[in-house]
Amino acid sequence: MSEDTTTTMNTTTADAQNVQLMLDERDMKSTFANAYRIHTTAEEVVIDFGFNMLNPNPQTGQQQMLFKVSERMIMTYSTVKRLTGSLTQLIRRYEQQFGEIPMQPGQPSGGTPSGNRNAR
Repeated sequence: MSEDTTTTMNTTTADAQNVQLMLDERDMKSTFANAYRIHTTAEEVVIDFGFNMLNPNPQTGQQQMLFKVSERMIMTYSTVKRLTGSLTQLIRRYEQQFGEIPMQPGQPSGGTPSGNRNAR
């Protein structure tokens, strides 16, 4: 873990003022998520992050999936729009370098059952 928990960055705002942004990561925690759920209101977007897994204590005899929510992010629509743009750019660069990311775990690259990218 890094000892330096504060980073300084210079940013330029829309009106061309140079603003120093202080980044404090002292209270940051990292959590793994393989699933999410989205709720919306007129003012905000609520995203629950968590982990999909088989339910270790099913209430019935059949298998059940459990979505264990670990984090909730509440954001304005403008923040979600900026995040969407950043993530879209990140995914585009990743796929240009490494190939298409499958939408479902275990799905072959290219999204076709055979894994053949030329199949239609």
